[in-house]
Amino acid sequence: MSVSTAAADQSLCTPLPVLGRDVTVPLVTGGEVTYAALDYAASAPALQRVWDDVAAYAPYYGSVHRGAGYLSQLSTDLFENSRVTVAEFFGCRADDQVIFTRSTTDSLNLLAAVLPADCEVFVFETEHHASLLPWRDARVTYLNAPRTPGEAVRTLESALADRDPYGPALVCVTGASNVTGELWPVRELAAAAHAHGARIVLDAAQLAPHHPVDIQDLDVDWVAFSGHKLYAPFGSGVLAGRADWLQASEPYLAGGGASRKVARRADGGVDVEWHDSAARHEAGSPNVIGVYSIASACKALTEAGFDSLVAREQYLIGKVRDGLAAVPEVKVLSLFGDDAPRVGVISFVVDGWNSSHFAAALSAEYGIGVRDGLFCAHPLVRTLLGSDPQSQGECGAPEAAPGEKSLNAIRVSFGAGTPDEHVERFVRAVTELVRDGARWNYRTEDGRCVPAV
Repeated sequence: MSVSTAAADQSLCTPLPVLGRDVTVPLVTGGEVTYAALDYAASAPALQRVWDDVAAYAPYYGSVHRGAGYLSQLSTDLFENSRVTVAEFFGCRADDQVIFTRSTTDSLNLLAAVLPADCEVFVFETEHHASLLPWRDARVTYLNAPRTPGEAVRTLESALADRDPYGPALVCVTGASNVTGELWPVRELAAAAHAHGARIVLDAAQLAPHHPVDIQDLDVDWVAFSGHKLYAPFGSGVLAGRADWLQASEPYLAGGGASRKVARRADGGVDVEWHDSAARHEAGSPNVIGVYSIASACKALTEAGFDSLVAREQYLIGKVRDGLAAVPEVKVLSLFGDDAPRVGVISFVVDGWNSSHFAAALSAEYGIGVRDGLFCAHPLVRTLLGSDPQSQGECGAPEAAPGEKSLNAIRVSFGAGTPDEHVERFVRAVTELVRDGARWNYRTEDGRCVPAV
């Protein structure tokens, strides 16, 4: 959708109310400005609806699954009903399990811990580290970055066809890149995986906040995501999908809640019978508020309607991309090309600027929060920047002074709570910084560029 077309579309929804929308921050040049939170890909601001729901529940907080009191029973019902809400939001199959975790990273580490013996994992080098790194105890085949969606499918098909021995296999793939925002051909990759006897897990951390995700429609075996990217605070995540591998394995964590029966043996040892339900991998006292916040966010997004949310986000994407395209010094990073469908995540570099310096100036002089670095996707960013994807780098900014070239990038990301003014201010700031330079002096401190005082 072009900016002109979208601007003429009066049916675009208004931004959803989020926490922090009225927060003001100081500028080094003097005065204050309303903070423009454009780092949704790291952590999206909590929806006001979610915060209100949590606040209403908080006085009734109690332990779950263990108490006979009214508050414990209420909290247990809320916890289990949240599981149902998440299952409905993701279109889970009747026999799928919804397991609550701490994050996407935790979810994928859980799945890595339950892989059957001799399972081979296939993962593209383009993945976020949460998807790239958990498979330490498995045989892993890392696939090179594809340059088209079709190439991604062909690369996976070839790799799966060549595996030897032919045993259990798992494909791990993102739904939307946390670097470029580009949508991946999940349905086609799932078909390729299943055609070759493999299963597939979808990292939906960047997809679920922007697009509907339906496990049955996409035909994936599992989906993993984080609440803090889905407009829900408090550090919870989800692994949802097929139960058999989860039930056949030892619990991810051993402890109370995961066990059904525990008894001493005559020889002094302990016999344990573990649950077969999702509780098997939810040992310990769960993050009830975090779980409830995820369910609240799922309801809020469903009620807002993804069609309207997607249309408005595409309008904002058009504004940002048109604005960056008007600055010749800016290079937007992409795997699949300018016409690839994407969510509101855009990374770029600016000729003549160290990325940390540019991000620092956006914050200090314009009150705009973006991200700079390698975005915990080092091989991908280095491939996009034309450097060696096998070289090492830090997630934050490297030790580079303002003006020096650095092998990192700048990422702007936005979503359902972003007002027009924030992206308009961002485009104006990029234009002015490239044209006029920074209005303040900056220095490097602990590997980051900060205003000199």
